[in-house]
Amino acid sequence: QFPWGLRMALRGRRLSSVSLEILFFLNGWYSATYFLLELFTFLYKGLLLPYPTANLILDLVMLFLYLGIEITRIFFGTKGNLCQRMMPLGISLALTFPSAMMASYYLLLQTYVLRLEAVMGTILLLFCALEVILEVLTLSTFSSMDSF
Repeated sequence: QFPWGLRMALRGRRLSSVSLEILFFLNGWYSATYFLLELFTFLYKGLLLPYPTANLILDLVMLFLYLGIEITRIFFGTKGNLCQRMMPLGISLALTFPSAMMASYYLLLQTYVLRLEAVMGTILLLFCALEVILEVLTLSTFSSMDSF
C-alpha cells in the first residue's frame, strides 16, 4: 500500500493519452472528408454506372449510419480521454467495431468499389486499428490508477 501523500500525488497526475487525442482529432477530419468523398462517389456511380437503385439507397443509408456512429465514437473517446473516465472511453472502444465493420463493407462488399474508395477505406481501417490499440492502453492506465 502507498502512503496517503503518494496516493494523492498519483491520483493528481494527468493520465490522458496525447497520442490518442491527436488520433481522434485527425480521424474526425478524415471521417468528414471520407463521408463527403463517398457522397460524391455515390453520385458518380449512380449517374454513370448501372447501379441498382435499392443497392444505392442501402449504401447511402449505411453511409449516414456510419457517420452517426463515427461522430458518437469520437465524441465519447475524446470525452473519456480528456476527463480520464473509463466509461466513455469504453463506449468509444465498443463503437470502434461497428465503425470498422462498416468501413470493411465499403472496402469489400458494396456493389462497385472504386480504387479511390479502396484507398480511403484502408486508411480508415488503419485509423480504427491504431485507435483500438491506444484506447486499450489508455483504459489499462486508467484502471491501474483506480486501484490506488
